[in-house]
Amino acid sequence: MNAHDEERMKEVLRQALPPLEGDDGPGRDLWPAMLRRMDAESGATQSHGWAWFDGALLAAMVGFGVFFPAAIPVLLFYL
Repeated sequence: MNAHDEERMKEVLRQALPPLEGDDGPGRDLWPAMLRRMDAESGATQSHGWAWFDGALLAAMVGFGVFFPAAIPVLLFYL
């Protein structure tokens, strides 16, 4: 693509996507609020310990290893 094609592409894009008027974005920085929300959610999750799904998955893997011991090296390979 040469410079003329590039300028033509920029002009076509400017015409197809005009700038938004009146949208200055958020009036404040949203990152601190996001960090507080993430900390609050992670604190709630940590107080419960293991989820039931984690225990069920562990039990299924142990049961699979008991019934199919030859599959243990395959499971360890993929972990």
